[in-house]
Amino acid sequence: MAILKPVGFVHLHVHSSFSLLESALTIATLAKLAAADGMPALALTDTNNLFGALEFSEKMAGAGIQPIIGAQMSVDFEDRPAARGRPGGVPESRGNLVLLAATEQGYMNLMRLSSRAFMETPTNEEVRLPIGMLAGHTEGVIALTGGPSGPIDRALSAGQGDVARARLGALAGLFPQRLYVEVQRHGLASEKRVEPALLALADDERLPIVATAQPFFAKEEDHEAHDALLCIAEGRMVADDDRRRVTPEHRFKTRSEMAALFADLPDAVENTVEIAMRCAYRPRKRDPILPQFVADSAAEGAELRRMAREGLARRLAAHGPAPGLDEAAYGARLDFELSIIERMKYPGYFLIVADFIQWSKEHGVPVGPGRGSGAGSLVAYALTITDLDPLRFGLLFERFLNPERVSMPDFDIDFCQERRDEVIGYVRQRYGTDRVAQIITFGSLLARGVMRDVGRVL
Repeated sequence: MAILKPVGFVHLHVHSSFSLLESALTIATLAKLAAADGMPALALTDTNNLFGALEFSEKMAGAGIQPIIGAQMSVDFEDRPAARGRPGGVPESRGNLVLLAATEQGYMNLMRLSSRAFMETPTNEEVRLPIGMLAGHTEGVIALTGGPSGPIDRALSAGQGDVARARLGALAGLFPQRLYVEVQRHGLASEKRVEPALLALADDERLPIVATAQPFFAKEEDHEAHDALLCIAEGRMVADDDRRRVTPEHRFKTRSEMAALFADLPDAVENTVEIAMRCAYRPRKRDPILPQFVADSAAEGAELRRMAREGLARRLAAHGPAPGLDEAAYGARLDFELSIIERMKYPGYFLIVADFIQWSKEHGVPVGPGRGSGAGSLVAYALTITDLDPLRFGLLFERFLNPERVSMPDFDIDFCQERRDEVIGYVRQRYGTDRVAQIITFGSLLARGVMRDVGRVL
């Protein structure tokens, strides 16, 4: 008979490599570490973003581990002037809060807050979230006070308990019954100095405490390499004294290590499990949902056929068929492609792409001829999505769209960098801002660049 082991502890403040140039833990590494320790749940709280949320959700669930989606958000309390003139230092008005999605509504709120922080922070300033933005967007979200870099610890460290108490009261109002005072122990002097006042404040305000660690790397022996990573991020040298540092204790600790570390605060450890049990939502992969180009999907197929045939006739009239081929060969290839496009339910996709490319050309926005496998489509050529005749160059449609390998077709189109925003603006206006998203590309530190960067910081 299987014996169930007690959960003991759940990590709730974990950074992956999506905390860019801050953590060295890939999501695959996190999954292996959590599985090796038999962890039933794990939270991801990358700095100011949800970039890894879906990958983390899928990989953890696949490994039999409950994923908890969150983010460490830099929140600006905008109260620094009020602290001037008081005894002690002036606490930084910004501090990191850990926000965890307990429900689907909570995850939606996290996405809104993360997006607003990026979109509404002035250019060339560090991403931040004014405290006022939290109002109305905290339902379904559990908040932790952030540890040493959090707004409460920073105020206490500056010797201003009244500021810390006021901030804690504001957070308690924003997160009723969903606010936990976060306690960390990485051997830092600031943690030891603040902890008694932090625990006393939590007791005074009758708020629960929770034990967390902030792992940035897997093992203690990774500390030196991670220290170099922080130097690369900040453009500093390893020998510099006045720079950000983490300790070897910022490794990924096991449940037993965390339970032993907080043996004197058992309720702080137990509350990690309570929070994990309160979190009951994870994002899942969904098939792309395209906006409709015309009233109904059946009409899209007919519209695509009409536009493709008319477009092909114009192309042949202007350039003629390829040597050795006639218009009948082009018609047969067009019908073949259209049948596959309709079978795979992509007429709307072709119509949408053709629409904004034709708009761009009509408005004088320079557009490339098309690259990649999309250049193998005669339908794309007929719709002026691409400017290469695939039959003339012997290009295969099956490399672009193949019923045996169902995947979203992908056109590689180049737009003029200076006028690209006009195209995006048209698409948002034409199809609705709630139906248009932009993606980011992540760069990696590859071997040659790493050798150069590490050599520089050393």
